[in-house]
Amino acid sequence: MVCYNGAMFAHAHIALNAHLLSGTASYRSAGIHRYLYNTLAFLPDVDPDLAYTLFVGRGDIPPSQRWTVQRSRFSTDSPVARIAWEQVVAPLEFARIDPDLVHGMAFATPLLWRRPCVVTIFDLSFLRYPERLSVGRRLYLRTITRISAHQARRVIAISKSGKSEIGMLLGIQEGKIDVAYPGVMPDFSPLPASRIAEFRRRRQLPERFILYVGTIEPRKNLDTLLRAYKQLPDRQNIKLILAGGRGWQAEILDALIEDLDLTQDVCITGYVDNQELPLWYNAAEIFVYPSVYEGFGMPVLEAMACGLSVIVSDTSSLPEITGSHGLLVAPTDTQAWSYALTRMLAEPDLQAELSKRGQKHIQDFTWQNTARETVAAYHRALGDG
Repeated sequence: MVCYNGAMFAHAHIALNAHLLSGTASYRSAGIHRYLYNTLAFLPDVDPDLAYTLFVGRGDIPPSQRWTVQRSRFSTDSPVARIAWEQVVAPLEFARIDPDLVHGMAFATPLLWRRPCVVTIFDLSFLRYPERLSVGRRLYLRTITRISAHQARRVIAISKSGKSEIGMLLGIQEGKIDVAYPGVMPDFSPLPASRIAEFRRRRQLPERFILYVGTIEPRKNLDTLLRAYKQLPDRQNIKLILAGGRGWQAEILDALIEDLDLTQDVCITGYVDNQELPLWYNAAEIFVYPSVYEGFGMPVLEAMACGLSVIVSDTSSLPEITGSHGLLVAPTDTQAWSYALTRMLAEPDLQAELSKRGQKHIQDFTWQNTARETVAAYHRALGDG
């Protein structure tokens, strides 16, 4: 049952804007896409008294008998088209179905929609690193995200770090902000040695390698990682693989790899399909994530679930995810990164201990819990009056 303005509703109707679900396999279908898809996969089972209308573009959606699906008549893959849908078409669509609550699942709700809303804000990188975006997109996100957060009944963050940042940078009372951590799917787990050996042969992988998974862009701080890797005393015996799609200013990293004379030691794979990711994690020796800013950092969770020991930056949400179950390093301290890499590679007992602790730690991060926290935000929004 849902309480709304003091009344009890047996079947509240939720409209979900999920237009950021990707319809194509690329680095843009990582991160937010996976959060949306996996949350949606478990959402219908949390509360049978909630009905959903799901608004999407071309994106894949989880199968469910509980959805009413409304696909856009025009492609919303481009930011401009998606903004047009969010601010012009969406209010008309919502008025037509008359929902009890609208959930803007990625940063925005329509300015013209003044009825109860919830909005999810994944990070504030457009405030922290505005140079990553065009002027138009930066201004849109700065303006619309702030207004959406203030107009919404509830705001959903994906980490406690994100909750604090939303409160500080957007001026939102933290009591209005809920946290719905991402989960990790069962596919991310230690795999049989025979399967990993076959994957190594098929991909012609080196016997030992350090793995990074994520978009190739400056915010991920891969230049520090490359310089630290360059200093490893036994670098010839272990390679570095950067698995992820090429993002903004990736060419800068290409030039640095050449300048450091690492072209024979560093491999950039390009986008890796989600179904193949567990194999990459299982084949690696250690996992590294030197990013200077993350709303959450799902690859860290996935790597720990696959049994990898991890080294991550001690900034934003990353210590929150890792806890004491990995090595934390100042993001731009090249010497500290080199030392952490050298230590982890030289101490199998440390790797084993962090692996064991990490696998236990991630058991609380499930998509069922993500969906439950999301529905809890709906109940709070409908009960606020």
